[in-house]
Amino acid sequence: MPAIPSFGNLRGRGGRSARGRRAPAQAPQRRPQPLSASVVDCGVYIGGERKPGTWTHEEAVNEVRGRDDGFVWIGLHEPTEPQIQGIAETFGLHELAVEDAVHAHQRPKLERYDDTLFMVFRTVRYVEHSSPTTANEIVESGELMAFLGKDFIITVRHGNHTGLARLRRELDGDPERLQNGPADVLHAIADHVVDHFLDVTDKIEDDIDEMEAEVFAPRSRVTSEQIYLFKREVLELRRAVSPLATPLRRLSEGYTRLVPEDVRSYFRNVHDHVTTVAERVEAFDELLTTLVDATLGKITLQLNSDMRKITAWAAIIAVPTAIAGIYGMNFDYMPELNFKYGYPAVLAIILGLCLLLYRIFRKNRWL
Repeated sequence: MPAIPSFGNLRGRGGRSARGRRAPAQAPQRRPQPLSASVVDCGVYIGGERKPGTWTHEEAVNEVRGRDDGFVWIGLHEPTEPQIQGIAETFGLHELAVEDAVHAHQRPKLERYDDTLFMVFRTVRYVEHSSPTTANEIVESGELMAFLGKDFIITVRHGNHTGLARLRRELDGDPERLQNGPADVLHAIADHVVDHFLDVTDKIEDDIDEMEAEVFAPRSRVTSEQIYLFKREVLELRRAVSPLATPLRRLSEGYTRLVPEDVRSYFRNVHDHVTTVAERVEAFDELLTTLVDATLGKITLQLNSDMRKITAWAAIIAVPTAIAGIYGMNFDYMPELNFKYGYPAVLAIILGLCLLLYRIFRKNRWL
């Protein structure tokens, strides 16, 4: 399959070629070719510092391996198979890992293919909303993959959030953070992803506090369906956080020589943060389950209260209904039919019995 179109360093007169040799003065300047739309950035780092210029993946790897120093960092966004094929061939990426990177929908994991590591992150973004009880979406997820080699790191991002442009600028401005090569970049990416986890969990915690207050408020209109939808959003966050703990622990324990000893302690710190987030998400899930049960219990209690009220009013209405039914029978000889004060007496009895029943039900809090 064709490789990604490429162009070389932007060089003026007297500049250096891809391997550091000074170009002849009479040689014409090379005209840049457009990069593939999926390539966000391609940089060459020597001694932690990014070399100026614009590079293709072929020129970048030739520069690094010609010097036998530094590394290449290529960023891709939702590439297709033809777009990534040239990079995969140049860096020797395993076809199974490339397939996962193109098609996405992977759980967080860490895999080793010969002398290359393939790591998958699930990224999350908090979706702003007016109220957690009415929101249809709270957590938006994406994916971030990283191929790590001795002298390169290739990142593949799926989704329109958690971009790495800002992180790359921060690292470019602090070369000391990249002294250990591409493993430092992988750590920075892991730390960047986990920081977003912390931010999202903080905001979700506020939403859960608000929802909890709504559930136990008088005349609350929060339904179990709304809480269940929120629970599904927390489950989306849980799928991104929980599986990531194992890959980070393996990296911190010396799973591969591609991660130097100096970097492993930093991965241990990120692993601790992921563990903290996972515990919080687990607590969120349990609390939402409790809120669902509380909502169902509240509905049941309200239903019992309504049934008692209906029963009480039915008992009160039964008194005049029964008396009227008795004296509505068509018999010639019935007691008190000719009594002068029979009608007002019956009305007084009906009213008295109804008031007595009303007081009894009120006292027992049925009304």
